[in-house]
Amino acid sequence: MKIRKLQYGEIPPYELLLLADPSRALVEAYIAEGECYVAEENRESIGVFVVVALSKNTIEIKNIAVREDRQGQGLGKKLLHQAIEVAKSNGYAHIEIGTGNSSIGQLALYQKCGFRISSVIKDFFVEHYDEIIMENGIQCRDMIRLRLQI
Repeated sequence: MKIRKLQYGEIPPYELLLLADPSRALVEAYIAEGECYVAEENRESIGVFVVVALSKNTIEIKNIAVREDRQGQGLGKKLLHQAIEVAKSNGYAHIEIGTGNSSIGQLALYQKCGFRISSVIKDFFVEHYDEIIMENGIQCRDMIRLRLQI
């Protein structure tokens, strides 16, 4: 697997990005202001992450996704570690990520990688998404914000 930065003018892998964020409008907005990285194997996109600077010291992972048939193989962890390396190499002191209250697997992964819960934005997904998001039998309502000092 090779992870590379998406080149200017290259079409982002929306089919992957929309797995993690069902709002194409939001995805397009943060891709425009951030950097998109794609994991490829045999010239096929199998994973993606997008990072956006929040300040001179903090960068946020806005999107991280693995193709459905490749989930559960450790690729998400590899993408997360690569995003942390991108942050370190660009001199950031902190990296943040947000996920839904219903995203149990993601919450576990982020904490296993050293992220700590820093805040909760109540009703974020109710207010910013037109459709109800269900995951693991739980309605996704609140955004759980996590932060890692690097």
